[in-house]
Amino acid sequence: MKNKTICQVLIATTLTMGLFSCQGQPNVSGQKQTAKKAIVGGGCDGCELMFVGIPASIDASDTSAGWFEEGQKLLVTGKVFKIDGFTPAAGVVIYYWQTDNEGFYAPVEGMPAKARRHGHIRGWVKTDEAGRYSIYTVRPAPYPERDEPAHIHTSIKEPAIGDEYYIDAFVFDDDPLLTGAKRKEMENRGGSGVLRVLLDKDLQVAEHNIILGRNIPNYPTNEHPAEASGLKIGEDSPSFTPFHAWGPDMGTRTCPVCKYGRYHGILYFVGNKPDWDDIRKWLAFLERESVERGKYLKVYFVYGNEAAYSREARQKELENIGKALDLKNIAVTFVPSLTDKASEVNLNSINPNIANTFIVYRQRAIVAKFVGLQASAENLKLISTTLDKTKGEYFDLTEPAHN
Repeated sequence: MKNKTICQVLIATTLTMGLFSCQGQPNVSGQKQTAKKAIVGGGCDGCELMFVGIPASIDASDTSAGWFEEGQKLLVTGKVFKIDGFTPAAGVVIYYWQTDNEGFYAPVEGMPAKARRHGHIRGWVKTDEAGRYSIYTVRPAPYPERDEPAHIHTSIKEPAIGDEYYIDAFVFDDDPLLTGAKRKEMENRGGSGVLRVLLDKDLQVAEHNIILGRNIPNYPTNEHPAEASGLKIGEDSPSFTPFHAWGPDMGTRTCPVCKYGRYHGILYFVGNKPDWDDIRKWLAFLERESVERGKYLKVYFVYGNEAAYSREARQKELENIGKALDLKNIAVTFVPSLTDKASEVNLNSINPNIANTFIVYRQRAIVAKFVGLQASAENLKLISTTLDKTKGEYFDLTEPAHN
């Protein structure tokens, strides 16, 4: 029988610093925190093990020992970006470790003694010049007889930062153990850790981008000014239920990402400062993009002006706009305000006093954000180009069947 150990399973049920993070504990590693220098990431227990057995040369692609064992084969691949969410980050080392297909961190003979608690399914990738990485492995199983979702641990070492730090463990959107309560516990370190698998024959593929410094304590680079409105690039676009005044789901309160989360989506938010000439230009352009891209793009206009709000009047107002522009694909929707809690639109963190906020998502993950864009020719092209650039290599793969 294999020597099976569970990485601090008892501790995992009482974590307060991070979901599924054996490393998300007060610093007890080789990182020495002093009054003079704050540790990037806040320190972590286990991060130092990324240097135990580390190869002299690391490629952008790695095949774990688990790939050759029984279980569902899995490819986790994507890009690592700097904190702006757009600039590729080269030379970044990602260290990963995970359970086997029975839910154990199982060490094997000959592996370094210090690393045994991480098990034998562990490895490293280093991003290439375009920020790309690929991990070929086996899909991990959850800990036996526990309620933690299956996950892959990851820690990061950037070439220009002295400290290594952990990011959210990779978890699986289709895992029944990943409950709503568990999702709310996630810190979004490095962006959302949720993987949404697609199928390439018998291989599960999860495209997953990482944003360096995102929600990392003591990170040396300031956030991009666009953070003034909307969630951050790399985080998941949340569920909410606006009123549909016009479009395919007219008369309903269909959730955007719930029904249209598979491919690209654009959430176009306007709050207390509407410029209707500019709005009409944007809607006409986004309708053309929707026609051209078909099922691969869903656009939502979300209007949340608090002034003199009346549901009936707002419904009629937006119906008239939909008719006048002959919109057939765009969902023209509204909420009482962009801070409304009943519809949960407040979860998008939109500043209602900014002219507009554009959120671009792919498979629910936010891949771009623009704030205060006027409908100039340059900005129309910017949106179109962004959609082209953020498709990803596996955009056309099918989803597995699941509830």
